Amino acid sequence: MRIGSDEHKELFCRTFVDSFLPFEPAELPWPQLDDLALARLRAIPIWAMALDTEASAGRMLAGFAKSEPDALVRQALELQGYEEDRHGRLLAHLVERYGLDATVTPQPENPTRRAFIDFGYNECVDSFAGFGIFKLACDAQILPTALTSIFTRVLVEEARHIVFFVNWIAWDRARRGYAYPALQAPAVLLGYGGAIARRAGMGAQFGGAPNAAPSTGAELNLFADVLDGLTAERFITACLRENDRYMRDFDPRLLRPRVIPALARAALWVLPIVEKLRAPAKPSPAGTTAAKP
Repeated sequence: MRIGSDEHKELFCRTFVDSFLPFEPAELPWPQLDDLALARLRAIPIWAMALDTEASAGRMLAGFAKSEPDALVRQALELQGYEEDRHGRLLAHLVERYGLDATVTPQPENPTRRAFIDFGYNECVDSFAGFGIFKLACDAQILPTALTSIFTRVLVEEARHIVFFVNWIAWDRARRGYAYPALQAPAVLLGYGGAIARRAGMGAQFGGAPNAAPSTGAELNLFADVLDGLTAERFITACLRENDRYMRDFDPRLLRPRVIPALARAALWVLPIVEKLRAPAKPSPAGTTAAKP
């Protein structure tokens, strides 16, 4: 199958549309939480950012879909917009039900091709990290299974979104005259580079926000299950394994996000070398001298 062909378009759009799962957030089996689980949930500081991101994405995609002339692609874009909006409604229900601190001021998002491309690369970065974080949190059982099973739906949809995006962007660039991978590579690298820079900037801004509550020992202890023994290598390994697991569910003819997993694998190779270089030289045993040449 040639990437950018009508066959490719039919495959990635039909795969996305046909795998849609209908549900309403308010009708899901939301559990009662004990005091510890509720404290852990309230201590997670991302709810406002996540709610704003999903709600804004839904509006942006709904607007962008209207500009797509191909009926099948437009249907898929509209469906992703609906799912992003549903993620926002799911988070809003979570915030209201459990009394989380998430005040959001909606920001208008221009429904342009550029906005969708930036959002798509952001999702590729966020999903890769999210897969690993979710796996580590589930293994540590910091929240009850009844709650994490609800978020499993979101992760499955995020996997569908990023696979749809990387196939859409390859198809879209092909119809604009950039069919060969070598011609698309510079734009791909720029897209991922921009997403990484945006996420790094957001992290710095979030950590230095003037109204951010300072971390306390009590808050850290709430997540001791996950933080105990957590290293960069363990985190990256979890991200890679979970990413591979989610990607295996898709038709092998479809493209998958490859740049972030490739960078992660490179990091696993580099990190042990960095640690060895940073480690101080071990002193010679007492009472011994180095042999003279």
